[in-house]
Amino acid sequence: MTTLPLMESALLSTVAKSLVQIEIEPRPLIPARPLEAGEQYRFHFDMTKCIGCKCCVVACNEQNGNPAELNWRRVGELEGGHYPHTQRYHLSMGCNHCVEPSCLIGCPVEAYTKDAKTGVVLHSADTCIGCQYCTWNCSYGVPQYNAERGVVGKCDMCHNRLDDGMAPACVSACPEGAIAIEIVNVAEWRRDYLSANAPGLPSADDSISTTRVTLPENLVPDTGRVDLHRVEPEHPHWPLVFMLVLTQLSVGAFAVLWLLDMLGRGTGLTIAALASLGLAGISLGASTLHLGRPIYAWRALKGLRRSWLSREVLTLSLFAGAASAFAGMLWFDMQGRGIVGMLTFIAGIAGVTCSARIYVVPARPAWFSTYTLAEFYSTALMLGPLFVQMLEGNVPSWVRIAAIAGASSQLITQLLKFLWLSRSEVFELRASSLLLSGRLQNLFVTRLAVLGVAGVVLPLVATRGGIIAAAFAAALAGEWLGRYLFFVSVVPKNIAAAFTSGERRAA
Repeated sequence: MTTLPLMESALLSTVAKSLVQIEIEPRPLIPARPLEAGEQYRFHFDMTKCIGCKCCVVACNEQNGNPAELNWRRVGELEGGHYPHTQRYHLSMGCNHCVEPSCLIGCPVEAYTKDAKTGVVLHSADTCIGCQYCTWNCSYGVPQYNAERGVVGKCDMCHNRLDDGMAPACVSACPEGAIAIEIVNVAEWRRDYLSANAPGLPSADDSISTTRVTLPENLVPDTGRVDLHRVEPEHPHWPLVFMLVLTQLSVGAFAVLWLLDMLGRGTGLTIAALASLGLAGISLGASTLHLGRPIYAWRALKGLRRSWLSREVLTLSLFAGAASAFAGMLWFDMQGRGIVGMLTFIAGIAGVTCSARIYVVPARPAWFSTYTLAEFYSTALMLGPLFVQMLEGNVPSWVRIAAIAGASSQLITQLLKFLWLSRSEVFELRASSLLLSGRLQNLFVTRLAVLGVAGVVLPLVATRGGIIAAAFAAALAGEWLGRYLFFVSVVPKNIAAAFTSGERRAA
């Protein structure tokens, strides 16, 4: 009767002695040696260890004082296989501290720096003006806008903790040791960075991510993100919707006014010139409403070397100055205004080009094409002539033809772009077409109908009066609707989200 308890006691004693004899080595959280020339720190994420507990997310938010809805580190979910042989994994990602950070390259105020000592991509909230351009440039959706503070924020690898010999908060909090800090030789990594790619992540090609991902050995080929069917419209950015259309209208109008003046029809164009100038001023003023810290808008000129947003600010400011001079010369019937008008036209076209190039970024595939430039140019070509015709009435037939050409160009651009989106095998492009043909279908069809009626039919059957005014009003509203769709229908590249998450950027 006592044999079994004695055996259990002996077994427990043996196990206890074995545990005492086991030498448990502490898990290295950060590299033991200092960085050498040509090296930087990076994250290593081991997918085989992650259990999706999100301790890293909570620790990151607590360390940085972020609200619950802003997660600088996020945990996504992946699944693959077929029942009953299915697989499910988790993907924990912060900033990848890329070799060629797209957030840094696009920032107009140079709020980003890549630390020369550690390679960590740092962001200065004091310098940031809240333009949110970096959130469009990053393929991983790492920079996130804090509306309450009016600035962007992102993971900085807890660089202050690293300086003190401590691991980042996410690394310390992970109970499975799935996240670690490593040293990487930048030159070697640049030549071969395939280990940065993983299911649920955009390609590392965009900015050469340095994060190394360890994948499971038995990962099935169809493993992918669980949120593929949860596509939501993006933010409309209303100030930019109004600013872009009014700017392009003004540029198109001044181009027509300059040509009319060169052809000897400059007398009596002052009303159209002043009205166009007023719209340009309104549009530039409206653009500052998009900034989280508009009082520092002047800083946007700092990044002229590499930021299209900085170049847009400069060229549109030059356009406004030249347009003011041209309108004044028309008012006072001054000589030599042909040169000023030409400079106004050149600055305006440069401004529209820079505006379009802001959005031609790999992280927003539906914007990353020549269709974006075609959309912006077509708006100027349609609205400018219609506006001048409405105000001046008696204009040459070529003005009306230009407006019709602009509307036709815009209509063809929209149809070809939708065909391109719907036929693509790229998830983000196909998802954009699904938005336009699904949730946004009525708005998209309305936009096409307005283009055809207000931009083509009405200018063909009428040359002046209330019909042209109605055509212009409808065309303007249609272009505002089109720019709204431009913003909300784009599906950005991003990391996989959690299955239960309501938004892509949430944990």
